[in-house]
Amino acid sequence: QLQLVESGGGLVHPGGSLRLACAPNGRFSIINAVGWYRQAPGKQRESVAGITDGRTDYSNSVKGRFTISRDNAKNTVSLQMNSLKPDDTGVYYCNFQYIMGGRAYDSWGQGTQVTVSA
Repeated sequence: QLQLVESGGGLVHPGGSLRLACAPNGRFSIINAVGWYRQAPGKQRESVAGITDGRTDYSNSVKGRFTISRDNAKNTVSLQMNSLKPDDTGVYYCNFQYIMGGRAYDSWGQGTQVTVSA
């Protein structure tokens, strides 16, 4: 199973910025899709941003403020978060959908806390 190591969370004031990073540790053949999800207290996990076949998608709540990017050489994925709001608070998880040994897998990072508060 591919392990995903996340970094970059923390506490920030409203209007501030954070950059999250996710790096894979393990073997894989092909990465089909990468994405960032978040889970706020008392709420279900939701998709924030993703890249599939070179196409990026964002949830309406973060469009124009967050940018997802992928470094194909290092197979890392980042999430630049600007103009942060208190509603952006939650645990952020990266996700890789990949192929290994002819089978499809789905791996999640351990989660990193983002808190937006005055």
